[in-house]
Order: sequence, then structure tokens, then C-alpha cells
Amino acid sequence: MAAVKLFYFDGAGRGEIIRLVLSAAGVEFDDVRFKLEDWPKYKPEAPFGQSPFIDYNGKKYAQSVAIANFFARENGLYGASNLEAFRIDEVVGLVQDLFTCMIPFFYEKDPAKKEELRAAMVKNDAPRFFGFFQKLLQENGTGYLVGNKLSLGDLIIYDIATQIRKSLEYDAAADFPEIKTLVDNVEGNENIKAYIDSRK
Repeated sequence: MAAVKLFYFDGAGRGEIIRLVLSAAGVEFDDVRFKLEDWPKYKPEAPFGQSPFIDYNGKKYAQSVAIANFFARENGLYGASNLEAFRIDEVVGLVQDLFTCMIPFFYEKDPAKKEELRAAMVKNDAPRFFGFFQKLLQENGTGYLVGNKLSLGDLIIYDIATQIRKSLEYDAAADFPEIKTLVDNVEGNENIKAYIDSRK
């Protein structure tokens, strides 16, 4: 039985970064996915009534960023110094800001308004944020956010890039060369490749 059990909806959303970190670290975990209509069954178990949450060695923990940060730190995915960790924290914060920009799009029911929001995101917000990420990658110059190996920073940029490619039909890797290199580096990681190949 795995020491980690992740509870989240059957989709990427805010749970995917946890799956990516655990997979990159080689941590075995039970990936408990459920439909929206089944959430009431799991909600009483969630520490703050929110998803995702995990059961780790018999105790429940929540908040996607906190969970990802913990397992990244525990498994050498948080940079080689406090300064590198600082850079990773910057990017994690930026990705949360970008997620926040996307919330109106995800909740909009009217097709015409939803398309307007999508078009605005593709024209303005997405390129602006990926421009920030590209600049940081250029400054480091190794194909990774910090140092010359995989970190939480790379995984979270990869996560948002792949989610936006699917949900907004915007391919940041096509517009930003350093993002493409990062995506290739992440997908070239053997543990990540195995996770992607087996992903539900």
C-alpha cells in the first residue's frame, strides 16, 4: 500500500502538479480520482472541505501548492540553495496568478462569452505570463528554471503550459523556444514519461 493517497477530480486542474511532483520524485502514490457528482462522498474527509487533498502516512493534508512544495523539498526538486528555492517560489506564485486569470473562462456557461474570454486569454494573459517564464529560463540558460536539473519550477511551468494548450488551444511552446525546451526536458524525464504513458 502506498504511503501517499491523492484525492482529486478526474482531470488535471490543481491536482496535476502534485501528480507530476510525486511521479518525478519516484514516490509511489494512489491516484484517487472522482467525478464532480461524487465529491460529496469525499468532502467530509478533506481537511478544509477542498480538493485536492492527500492522505500521507495516515494523516490528511490539503492545499495543492503546499503539498507540491513539501514533496518537492523532500525529494530534491526544490533547487540547490535558498536562492534557487526563492526563484521557484516566484514561478509558483506566477502560475497561481495565471490560474486565477483563467477562472472566469472555466466557469462561464454562455458559449459566446466563453469564447470571448478564451480569445482574450490567448491574446493577452497567456503570452504575458509565458513571456515572464521565458525570460527567467533565458537568464538561467540551461533549459531548466534553476541549476541544470529538474525542479518544481519546471514541473509547474510544464503543467500550466499543457493545461492551457488543451483548455485554451494555446501552445506556448510554439511561441516561446525556451518553453519548448522545458517541455521537452520534462517529458524526457524517465519518471514523467512513465507517468504520462500510464495516465488515466
